[in-house]
Amino acid sequence: MARETSLFSGSPSELVGGQVASYRIEQEIGRGGMAVVYRARDLRLDRTVALKLLAPELARNDTFRNRFSHESRVAAAIDHPHIVPVFEAGETDGVLYIAMRYVAGSDLRHLLDRQGPLPLPTALRIAAQIASALDAAHEHGLVHRDVKPGNILVARGTDSDHPEHTYLTDFGLTKKSLSLTGFTTVGQFVGTLDYVAPEQISGRPVDGRCDVYGFACVVYESLTGHPPFRRDDDMALLWAHQYDAPPALSESRPGLPAPLDAVFAKALAKSPDDRHDSCLAFVAALRSAATGAHPPTEVALPTVEPQETRPKPPPRWAEPVVRGR
Repeated sequence: MARETSLFSGSPSELVGGQVASYRIEQEIGRGGMAVVYRARDLRLDRTVALKLLAPELARNDTFRNRFSHESRVAAAIDHPHIVPVFEAGETDGVLYIAMRYVAGSDLRHLLDRQGPLPLPTALRIAAQIASALDAAHEHGLVHRDVKPGNILVARGTDSDHPEHTYLTDFGLTKKSLSLTGFTTVGQFVGTLDYVAPEQISGRPVDGRCDVYGFACVVYESLTGHPPFRRDDDMALLWAHQYDAPPALSESRPGLPAPLDAVFAKALAKSPDDRHDSCLAFVAALRSAATGAHPPTEVALPTVEPQETRPKPPPRWAEPVVRGR
């Protein structure tokens, strides 16, 4: 582990076969801008884990390390059937690591790429499980900030009535910390462009309603095959999240119950105050709209400012620094 750069440069297999703390690395299974995730063997307990190694420069920042330690303890304390358990978090040879349960299966990103839009009952089953996980995290004071299909793991369920068991992962043990350290500066945010809430883009304070927005984008995509906003470049996409009304679900996938449009309009409101109070409240409204048993209260579509009164887009040189889709 002395060669710190081997984590994020060179061949992805450089660390395979090596050891980090008490974990023997077997295979790379995921990579992002600030971390690499490996399947690894816990040599103490003889079990397979997912081992997330953070970028070496993060360990050199005292503010980040303190936040990392605190948020790791909070995340490890959450006992929820749809949150990937955190077994251990620590530091070795200048590298911060997190050991989590290894979930065999795929993720929602690959499922959508392979199958396309999901049937409404399937989408609602998955949404209910992830909503309960997000709300549980919010009760512990954690905001995910990066809800996206790639962070929703889909494993085999227990029976025909429960064909899939989903897990929410990558709780952003780093995301809040990054915003406090200097690794994110003015004009930057932590999140993924297709699912980022307007308040994240503008740098305003965020709470659980930020996840309601991102989660609604994910559910919209699970039903239509694409996120609510599609633009030709990143700046136009950021602009759309902040100022444009999302297209009605029924326009993107005809045949779905029309009352779903009002539910998504509320969940994707530009102001957090206009959204559902929780992710489970959003899913409950979706179920009511889908069955017609208890139609949701009619919600006015978000007000979009006339073109001539809306602020002009910033010049190209002022584009924010963003990270990956």
